[in-house]
Amino acid sequence: MSLTFTSRIDGTRIRCLIGSDRPLAAPVLCFSLLAAPKVIAGGTLVRQVAGYAEVALPDLGPGAPHELVLEHAVKEFGPRNRAWLPLGAYLRVGKDCLPLPAGSDLGLRDREGPPASGLAAGTLPLVPQPTDWAPSGGVLALAALAPVAGLEGVAELATRLGLAPFVTPEGLSLTVAEDVAEDPGLGSEGYRLTIAASGLSVAVGGLAGLHHAAITLLTLRETCGGQLPCGTITDRPRFGWRGQHLDCARHFFGVDFILRLLDLMALLKLNRFHWHFADDEAFRLEVETQPLLWQRTAFRGEGELVPGVFGGGARAGGSYSKADVARVLARAGALKIEVLPEIEIPAHSHAMVKAVPGLRDPGDNGEEVSVQGYLDNIVNPAMPATWDLLLPLAKEVADLFPLGILHLGADEAPHGAWGGSPAVAALKAREGLRTSDDVQGWMLAKLASALGAAGVRVAAWEEAAKGCQGGVGNGALLFSWTGQGPGIAAARRGHDVVMCPARHAYFDLAHSDDPDDWGAAWAGFVPLEKTVAWDPVPEGAEDISPRIAGVEACFWGEFTTEDAQAEGMIAPRILGIATKAWEPAGRTDGAALRALAGVYGPLFDRIGWRSYRGA
Repeated sequence: MSLTFTSRIDGTRIRCLIGSDRPLAAPVLCFSLLAAPKVIAGGTLVRQVAGYAEVALPDLGPGAPHELVLEHAVKEFGPRNRAWLPLGAYLRVGKDCLPLPAGSDLGLRDREGPPASGLAAGTLPLVPQPTDWAPSGGVLALAALAPVAGLEGVAELATRLGLAPFVTPEGLSLTVAEDVAEDPGLGSEGYRLTIAASGLSVAVGGLAGLHHAAITLLTLRETCGGQLPCGTITDRPRFGWRGQHLDCARHFFGVDFILRLLDLMALLKLNRFHWHFADDEAFRLEVETQPLLWQRTAFRGEGELVPGVFGGGARAGGSYSKADVARVLARAGALKIEVLPEIEIPAHSHAMVKAVPGLRDPGDNGEEVSVQGYLDNIVNPAMPATWDLLLPLAKEVADLFPLGILHLGADEAPHGAWGGSPAVAALKAREGLRTSDDVQGWMLAKLASALGAAGVRVAAWEEAAKGCQGGVGNGALLFSWTGQGPGIAAARRGHDVVMCPARHAYFDLAHSDDPDDWGAAWAGFVPLEKTVAWDPVPEGAEDISPRIAGVEACFWGEFTTEDAQAEGMIAPRILGIATKAWEPAGRTDGAALRALAGVYGPLFDRIGWRSYRGA
């Protein structure tokens, strides 16, 4: 049997052509859009879960393609590029599921951007740029370093990346001094590296500083063709939290991809991996306290609790075992990276609600709908089953990760959440709560208190600060994503904050407004220059500087169907986040970053990481 499927954007509408070389009786087209669909012509919508839809089609005759016309149900979600076309499409005919070819090219298309300008004078071919660079003239040839304790992680990194050996018995000596009393400002991650015709020496504040110095040497060897410019680099990070987030709930990224991402992060001195393995679509970590949670949600699609939302097709997914966690932690540890796990409650919990009984109030007659179109994606804090699940689950997950911080989620609770729940009405009366924000804040504070007693600090998205009782409290680390305003407000209320504003730091957003591009658009578009066109401590908010823990980039997987599609969304924009996280304020602007991206393009090619080359 030969099936055909194409789709294209036509203004606000999406036109699909479905064909078969054989007659098909009463086929049902199953697919996913980025948001809830509406059928304009050519079929009848028979089921919808968030962006997933099932559309009954008329009988298909051989050689006569049938046209289906769609729109997004919410006009604001009009299609912007190819990522907004149907994903994971298949036909259900009787009991058979017949996969359809992709309706259009998936992911970024290869294209060449404008030629990169040369580096400005005094700029090293290095991201991030060092705090200070004092050139002295001349060059030093570097093929490899002689063995030094503390270089093992970087040596193994070079080998994995397919680069020439970085440590060999006949390599160049590196003199290491750990006494930095004369420069205490180096801190535990800083270093002072002297490159001279006579050799190499480095002063470090700790093992992390030696690691970063070695990363600098490895990178300069690659970007300078083995001829390092002589001079002194004095370097230290601006922020302690330099993160990259990865959504493994919407799309299940294999462990090998995660390990490759950690390697890329290390090359850019990023040191926090935010592992988002739970959301509406799945809970992907194998836990002992709630085996049904991951066993029933690891896969989505035909016959599963969660259908093929976000391009899942007839079946897609997987879960991470404790052995997988150990592999990730081992790689991260060798690269001086900490791992932050996220369990995502009380909203974004559709899969959890479907998998575990008792998390919703049976008397709830509310009609709240999540921003993604789910009708039941929030657990009820007035239900005993909720706490029977959350308390041991949160403790088990936190105990798996040495960082000692657990991210609770807490973003995007549906408007009017729990408004129809008699149990929550009683909870409000008992605890002096009025709004859904109050209820969420009370819930998060209760969980955070329990975790704090066990030595675990909590983190959450910015919404966790809401509520009449002060929100989550308990020294929570908050992530400001809709912009910087909520982060500034949270910092002034005493929270430590990680800045990850979507319009600068969300790598799932398209690079441009070109309809031939790929990605989301709800917060605009993020060309490379925009990743550095901001400051984590905005002008006029200098008073919050001590509370800004750092910077993080996020990658959400709603339209990712294959691991490799994420590569060109992340690179080269990850250069910008590394820049903002490490460098002093204002050091590298958009033009300079574009020039550096030109230098890093060949390096990305050598290590086998696809990067976006468009303008």
